[in-house]
Amino acid sequence: MRGIAAASLLVSTLAVPAAGCELALLFAVDVSGSVDRGEYEVQMRGLSEGLRDGVVAEALVRGEAALALMQWTGSSRQDLSVPWTRIGSAADLEAFAARIETLPRVWTEYSTAIGQAMTFGLGVFDAAPACRRRVMDISSDGRNNEGSEPADLKAEMDSLAITVNALVIRGDDDGLPQYFAENVMTGGNAFVVTAEDYGQYPDRMRRKLRRETERQISALTEQAILRR
Repeated sequence: MRGIAAASLLVSTLAVPAAGCELALLFAVDVSGSVDRGEYEVQMRGLSEGLRDGVVAEALVRGEAALALMQWTGSSRQDLSVPWTRIGSAADLEAFAARIETLPRVWTEYSTAIGQAMTFGLGVFDAAPACRRRVMDISSDGRNNEGSEPADLKAEMDSLAITVNALVIRGDDDGLPQYFAENVMTGGNAFVVTAEDYGQYPDRMRRKLRRETERQISALTEQAILRR
């Protein structure tokens, strides 16, 4: 909460008007059978804390971002748990963060269908507000093991200017980050962040969110300079 309050103060003192939505960001959270109850809670709490980071909060508020969250597991199990929400103030961001912090888990088992999650995400973006950048943010601790291959979706994502980033929980699979880099990550400036285990998840999520929003802050600062 202190981070969002600080960001609100910074936004007001800069007095830079936002020029429409800079970023539509869809969080795609893995709730497959490999994720236990505690690990699910770490994901949701880590995401909430990352959004409350002062630098991240400033970027999202200044850029009038749009945020949404989906849960996914097997090939027929995807759920838009929090629909598109415009972030026009620190209060909007805190409400979004608080909501996902206590969001009920939809499923507790089933497979890891990354390709199907990406397909579902394409539909979610059909209803997204018009924003300069569109990013799908996949968190997962496993490889695709059911349904369509995620690599087959990359061309369609690219054609619609949807960037796919990932936060990978490596665990015992040393090759998992490379798998995501080759088969899931796509789009301009796309990247994969690796957490060795769920204990590292909150810190890596915060770093990832900073990286995703740093371009936005730079663009807004440039706009402010040009207006002077």
